[in-house]
Amino acid sequence: MKKLKTIPSFKTEKEEAAFWDTHDTTDYFDMEQPLQISFPNLKPSTQTISLRLPVSILSRIRMIANRRDIPYQSLMKIFLDEKSKEALS
Repeated sequence: MKKLKTIPSFKTEKEEAAFWDTHDTTDYFDMEQPLQISFPNLKPSTQTISLRLPVSILSRIRMIANRRDIPYQSLMKIFLDEKSKEALS
């Protein structure tokens, strides 16, 4: 097994970026044993769209959302997510 080098401390992000621009990460990290990293507070990016729906569909969605006690836009996102995953299966 290769002996790994110790990562130095950095005073600024700019200093750290300059270091990694000139050093090989494989000297500092064991690429055979990757770390499991979780970002629980990272929110997916979103994009605003305009969508024209027949009034009858929007009324049904609002009724369903009201029964579930959630905003209708949230319900629409849930439905779109479920159906898009289903369509790719």
